[in-house]
Amino acid sequence: MPDPSRPDPSRPDPSRPIPTHSIPTRPALALSAALLIPVAAVAQDAAPPAAAPTPALSLELNDAAASDGGCRLTFLVENGLGTDLAALSLETAVLGADGRVRQVTLFDFGDLPQGRPRVRQFDLAGTSCEGIGQVLVNGVASCEGTGVEARACQSGLALTSRTAIELIG
Repeated sequence: MPDPSRPDPSRPDPSRPIPTHSIPTRPALALSAALLIPVAAVAQDAAPPAAAPTPALSLELNDAAASDGGCRLTFLVENGLGTDLAALSLETAVLGADGRVRQVTLFDFGDLPQGRPRVRQFDLAGTSCEGIGQVLVNGVASCEGTGVEARACQSGLALTSRTAIELIG
């Protein structure tokens, strides 16, 4: 049995002050936090810079609908090449759902102002929309504009489709 006249060593003596060197103070905590913030900032600065957007010529097959004796393909095209195009013509191949080439044709998109979307429609006579599986952009027949490099339209081509028909190139 413990002696009541002797203090219990596991309990602090209420008559003695608690030493402050063992308790972190607010300034010490603030200093610790301030030292960690520059490390996080340096880690964020080390990330590589975001790449500049690549000039693009976006071409979207927006709709395919039956027309008089064929299929009408509707494209949404936007010129993001940095300058107006005076002419754009694409050589295309229409492939059936079975993958066989059904038709090879030129789609003439005409002039395309920089940064402004344009809608162009092309009728494929004698072709049902249900029979088309893919439209292949086989090449660029013409790409004309002031300061436009010959390969700019081909290399900047970005293809998408909102239809069951795949647009590939």
